[in-house]
Amino acid sequence: MILAVLSGFLAALILAFSGKLFRGRLSVLLGLLPLSIFNYFLYFFPDISAGKVITFSYRWIPSLGINLDFRLDGLSMLFVMLITGIGALIYFYAASYLEGHKFLDRFYAYLSLFMGSMLGLVLADNTLLIFIFWELTSISSFFLIGFNNDNAESRKSALMALAITGCGGFFLLASFVLMGIATQTYSIGQMLAAPGFLKEQPAYELVLFFLFVGSFSKSAQFPFHFWLPGAMKAPTPVSAYLHSATMVKAGIYLLARFSPLLGDHLLWTNTLMITGGFTMLYAAAHSVFKKDLKSILAYSTISALGMLVFLIGIGTRYAIVAAAAFILVHALYKAGLFLITGIIDHEAGTRNIDKLGGLRKWFPLVALAGLLAALSSAGVPLTFGFIGKDLIYEATLHTQDFFRYTLTPLALITNILLLYAGFSTGIRPFAGSIPENLSKGPLHPSLSPLLWIPPLILGGLSIFFGLLPYVPDQLLVSHAASSIYGSYIFLPLKIWHGFNLTLLLSAVTIVAGAALYFLYRPATASAATQYWLQWFSPQHLTEWTGEKTRLFAYHYTKMLQNGYLRSYILTITVFLIGLIGYRFFSTVDLRVNTSGFTEIRFFEFVVFAITVIATITTVFTNSRLTAIVSMSIIGLSICLIYVYYGAPDLAMTQFTIDTLTVVLFVLVLYRLPQYLINSNRKMKLRDGLVAFSFGTLISLITLQALISPANKEISRFYADNAYLLAKGKNVVNVILVDFRGADTMVETMVLTIAALGVYSLLKLNVKPTDKD
Repeated sequence: MILAVLSGFLAALILAFSGKLFRGRLSVLLGLLPLSIFNYFLYFFPDISAGKVITFSYRWIPSLGINLDFRLDGLSMLFVMLITGIGALIYFYAASYLEGHKFLDRFYAYLSLFMGSMLGLVLADNTLLIFIFWELTSISSFFLIGFNNDNAESRKSALMALAITGCGGFFLLASFVLMGIATQTYSIGQMLAAPGFLKEQPAYELVLFFLFVGSFSKSAQFPFHFWLPGAMKAPTPVSAYLHSATMVKAGIYLLARFSPLLGDHLLWTNTLMITGGFTMLYAAAHSVFKKDLKSILAYSTISALGMLVFLIGIGTRYAIVAAAAFILVHALYKAGLFLITGIIDHEAGTRNIDKLGGLRKWFPLVALAGLLAALSSAGVPLTFGFIGKDLIYEATLHTQDFFRYTLTPLALITNILLLYAGFSTGIRPFAGSIPENLSKGPLHPSLSPLLWIPPLILGGLSIFFGLLPYVPDQLLVSHAASSIYGSYIFLPLKIWHGFNLTLLLSAVTIVAGAALYFLYRPATASAATQYWLQWFSPQHLTEWTGEKTRLFAYHYTKMLQNGYLRSYILTITVFLIGLIGYRFFSTVDLRVNTSGFTEIRFFEFVVFAITVIATITTVFTNSRLTAIVSMSIIGLSICLIYVYYGAPDLAMTQFTIDTLTVVLFVLVLYRLPQYLINSNRKMKLRDGLVAFSFGTLISLITLQALISPANKEISRFYADNAYLLAKGKNVVNVILVDFRGADTMVETMVLTIAALGVYSLLKLNVKPTDKD
């Protein structure tokens, strides 16, 4: 099993170094890779049908709880069949669709990397392993969506998809970590052994929230859905693979996998039903206003994903079976419609439905494939889509009375709109007569079988499974539904359930959807209507918010980082006053006790007076040289204070730094422009107020430190252990070079860097230019 997962990565690695061999006709052989994996997993069908779970484990990083644990059950088997089966068709299709492309080998490398990531994701039995493969799907899909990297829109769409799905992955990781902390394991199998345990934990709500954000971002649920329409800039084989059977269904897989652990809870049910229900209706409504075939398919895909989230949220036996069946139904007809859209774009040079028509005369077999896919998407009887739609209505009708009368109309309206979308993409381009813009015929004289056979196979399977529903039911659907539900359930898929309300709803769907298609064309709605729909879309709101944020950041940065050092110092000082002042005055009880103060001695008074006079002189003098001399006097006064109170080490350090600073000022003094007084009265008042506030605050903090009870424990520790542990009698030196040696080393590095800077200034000899 692990070899099947790693085969995609091995293929990508081989193609990265020797891919030039597969740029020509040999590229068709690469389709044998997913086909071989598909055949390999067919071997496990008897065990899966018997209800067995096949596991594989290899110790990888046991200290972190990460092992190569893989699990194959009914749910995993369903997704593996879609990933490899549809993947094989995509591989063959791309060999003709991208024939002659100079980076065809690179495309297959990205595609193989993505396939391996998806297989790892759906087979992983370790939550941290799921996260690793989850992020690999985001990265590989980024390369696939942005494959046409010379196109700015493709690059933008790829970055948006990576940003949304990648950020969602971090939320997913948080959910998995919380699960691991609560259950003391990262093994999904061990978690499933106690399905109700997580729901009793205090972190349950947080686990759900993070899981929902991660799943919704990948499966394009509102409001994270807007990346998917943009991802249609990718080549059609990518769109068909990623957005029908694989990437966008990764979030659905995640919700389905953790449904036995986290489901059957009011928060789970309501969140999924509301999010999925709104997404499916919102996206279905948007799809009917689009004219680009891939845009229609994108929004109808979002709607179908919302339908799956909606069904998982309902969580009843009928809903779970409907979800398992609809995963397969949607993958078959949507992949086919995407491939057909690629053929139309490839041969007609446009995807605008207003400029298409009569293409059945060019490609009768492609038209047949489009018809079959459209009928299945519409839920016409004798198609697999009809059974899927019936199951959806059964799920909504078998809920509580309140939900029954709310959810059923919601599903009905959505399915009507999706029927219109299916007919618009699968039938409309082939109906009617050929327009003038296509009068010259197809761009290529003959259509390769590699292009029309894959969609025809998918359309044929939609009919085959519709006529013989027990085949997909016994092989895939029932076992996948049991894995999602957490226990064995079997609701046989049937062509005919008799005359009942479900059949009536299906009939209403077909009649109303067909009427909408033939009698009214929403895609021709006024530009004003489409503008307002677009303006309130999350994509536009996100872009608008991003633009306003960028403008705010620009003006904010321009205000704070204006190139003047005095402004930087002012900003830093004001924020320090605000933060430290708030903390100080809100927590400290200011009670000044003067009883402990000593009398001011003559020496102290003289040094204090010299310091004050030098400070005032520095501030008010109009001579730079006088200001520098006054600053040096301030530094020397501080040195005298250190010496007087028995701190010669500090005095030496202060004297050295102060001398170096004075020398530096003197060296650059003659290079400065003429001394000008540019500060007006308001600026002086502002600066004086800030300086006074900062000085007052520091004085109060110093005063509070002096009157606060001293904690002798730390100083006593250093005094007692300086000689005992470090063999040093100078406690200060021992603290600097032993107890806090790392700090001293870093400080030494800082001083060295400063010295190098001074040395550079001394050696710098720039000759003035005419501009100077």
